[in-house]
Amino acid sequence: DVCSSDLGVAVASFFLVLDFDQIQRGVNAGVPNQEAWRAGFGLMVTIIWLYLEVLRLLSILRNDR
Repeated sequence: DVCSSDLGVAVASFFLVLDFDQIQRGVNAGVPNQEAWRAGFGLMVTIIWLYLEVLRLLSILRNDR
């Protein structure tokens, strides 16, 4: 369903913005460098999620023709 796929892309994009905001807040707060992997891992998971949602949306749109 296109609507649920659109919603998935929107939510994943919102979480991507939140991840970058969290990273910026951590840098500003002086979080130790040993904790950088957590932010990197969260960012990687969100990017993969967004990628999969975009692929799903493209697949749905391609099959609707």
